[in-house]
Amino acid sequence: MGSSQRVGIVLLLILVAMVSGFLGAYIGGSMVTTNFQAVLTQAAVPTEALLAVTPQVVNTSITINSSEIDTVITQVVQAIEPAVVTVVGTIPGTQTFFGRTADSQVSGSGFIVSQDGYIVTNNHVIEDTTSVFVVLSDGKELDAELVSRDIYADLAVLKVEGSMPAVAPLGDSEDLKPGETVIAIGSPLGTFRNSVTVGVISATGRTLDTGEGYNMENLIQTDAAINSGNSGGPLVNLVGEVIGVNTLVLRGSSSGSASAEGLGFAIPSDTVELISQQIIEKGYFARPYLGVGIQNVTSSIAQRYNLTVEWGGYVTEVASGSPAADAGLRVNDIITRIGNIEITEENTYLNALFAYQSGDEVEIEFYRNGQRLTATVMLAEATY
Repeated sequence: MGSSQRVGIVLLLILVAMVSGFLGAYIGGSMVTTNFQAVLTQAAVPTEALLAVTPQVVNTSITINSSEIDTVITQVVQAIEPAVVTVVGTIPGTQTFFGRTADSQVSGSGFIVSQDGYIVTNNHVIEDTTSVFVVLSDGKELDAELVSRDIYADLAVLKVEGSMPAVAPLGDSEDLKPGETVIAIGSPLGTFRNSVTVGVISATGRTLDTGEGYNMENLIQTDAAINSGNSGGPLVNLVGEVIGVNTLVLRGSSSGSASAEGLGFAIPSDTVELISQQIIEKGYFARPYLGVGIQNVTSSIAQRYNLTVEWGGYVTEVASGSPAADAGLRVNDIITRIGNIEITEENTYLNALFAYQSGDEVEIEFYRNGQRLTATVMLAEATY
């Protein structure tokens, strides 16, 4: 082969290599661009619960329509927030050896349930106060009167005079599901009036020991931030209905060995409606009355004193003329069942009693000197 032929072959090979390189770069670049755009498109798909409309993806930028500012949450808050109030009470000072201490103020939250000026809040917000006023969402202050309360449900109803800016409707709490979005509105620390926090329903049907001989039952657990001062404020669903009254938050275990965040609890709206409506209509909320003083018997107490029963209500006194007296109950009896509800760690004497209505005729099971006895009583009516 001559030198001119060898040069021609070399030039041909160089030309083929250059064409292959350009084709490879073009094809490879197109594939990378296509895959990259696909990844961007997938990553940019929003969750429907977070955005009201689907954003348009143009290359790597997301365009959000201005109408998305009016989200469901903001719309609900705009509708309910005017009905939320700050509740402020005065606790009188006490007389000491060095003189009388100054009066102190306590505060919480509440919400208007009637154009007639009825307001729902927690009983513990106004407990021990001698005077109460509320601050409306616009800052206006109105003197409030306590209509009545139910200490066991931790609810109270106040009454104010004047024109009401809004009313918060009560919804149905029976069919709530964990994971539903909820909004808590209140005045944390009594200073940050009508603050809004958002969370979900963590669980329903929770029971908490009050340490006062009874349990608060059927509570709603939520991770929406609830702080001191939020008590009595509404827990609202995305339809704009109150489905609970924010009541308490747990920061740790009773032993103090563990801490927790996001453990808020609310009284379900079905309970709130039952109690508040009766207070508004009658001026009080009635619960069933048996007429005995009770000390709870636990398994440890039963074991220590070698009692016949494991759980129950030890009778410390019997009121004269009460249903218990008429049924023949005596001091030192131990009540173990009311109606069809056994007294257990979960169902204390009061929880078992409050499962019935005044006027109900129920069978009481009790033990006297180790002997099992029963009696039928008609429960009377009392306010607590």
